[in-house]
Amino acid sequence: MKRTYLSGLIVASALIASPVFAADDLCEVNMQKLNDAKTTSMQLGDPAKSQYDDAYKAAMAAHAAKDEKACISHSTDAMNILMDAQKSKG
Repeated sequence: MKRTYLSGLIVASALIASPVFAADDLCEVNMQKLNDAKTTSMQLGDPAKSQYDDAYKAAMAAHAAKDEKACISHSTDAMNILMDAQKSKG
C-alpha cells in the first residue's frame, strides 16, 4: 500500500511538471508532494536518505528565498531519489 501511494505520488508529480503550470506553482506542488512523502513512512537506505535530506533542505531554502528555478531543480532531485529508491525495492 505504501509503495503504491508513493509510486502514485511520483507519477502525479511528473504529470504536474507540464509547462501549463507557472514555475511558482510547480515549486509549491513539488514541496507539497515531498512533505506528503515525508509523512508516509518512507524507508531509504543511508546513502539515499542523506542525498534526499540534502536535496530537500536545498529545495526548502530555495523556496524560502523565492528562487523558483532552484526550488524546482532541488525538489525534482529529491523526488528522483525517492523514485530510484522505490525501483530498487521492487
